[in-house]
Amino acid sequence: MTETVLTRIAEALERLSPVPALAPDWDAAEAFVWHTVPDRLEPVARVNRIDLPLLLGIDRARDTLLENTVQFARGLPANNALLWGARGMGKSSLVKAVHAEVLSQGPAVKLVEVQREDLPSIGRLLALLRAAPARVLLFCDDLSFSHDDTHYKSLKAVLDGGVEGRPENVIFYATSNRRHLMPRDMIENERSSAINPSEAVEEKVSLSDRFGLWLGFHPCSQDEYLAMIRGYCEAHGVEIDEDTLTAEAIEWQATRGARSGRVAWQYFTDLAGRRGVKL
Repeated sequence: MTETVLTRIAEALERLSPVPALAPDWDAAEAFVWHTVPDRLEPVARVNRIDLPLLLGIDRARDTLLENTVQFARGLPANNALLWGARGMGKSSLVKAVHAEVLSQGPAVKLVEVQREDLPSIGRLLALLRAAPARVLLFCDDLSFSHDDTHYKSLKAVLDGGVEGRPENVIFYATSNRRHLMPRDMIENERSSAINPSEAVEEKVSLSDRFGLWLGFHPCSQDEYLAMIRGYCEAHGVEIDEDTLTAEAIEWQATRGARSGRVAWQYFTDLAGRRGVKL
């Protein structure tokens, strides 16, 4: 009986203390996704992305992020980046497109995506990436925190915290709809109810301050929206006259109640399907 109990205890301790992840075959892919239970980096056979020239209306953010990533790829100083702002304006698409552009220029940079819910395991991931033979762009999409969320504490190790600090071969890019990674009403509520309002949200809000680059994304104009669709048509060989495209695209965005790069792509996907063009 005692031996059985000891075995169960040992198995429980093994579950609580995960076995260190094995280093992946870095040559197997240009991108990987971090998974836990068990810890592992899964190679991505084909990255879902759009070519950089097709991302219109975000020229300043595009040029800034590309320059920063090229510096990093060349072993030069570069900043972690927070891409924040309007939904569907190409924040995550820009990260993936910039990665592809850097690869086309020669330097070997691996893209590793980590899910927000896996941030508590970030320390184990960094230990694995520290030994990687390539430079790594660590990416977290749709990053945000709720009132009782403590995941942000784990993220500080990536940005600049800890004795070891961020590995020299790793840079961190995140996208969020929120500039301070938490809702504005939460910030105001905590300030109004705290004994020391200035300290109530400082720990969470200061997390966004740790990003060296803040790149804002804002809703596009109608001209930019139509230009995006024309660009997709030219790139994929979809033929349509200007008047028809304009009328259909405006009607499409009216049914969505917004204009954005995502809405432009959704209309173009419908158009390509109707014209029998595979994407």
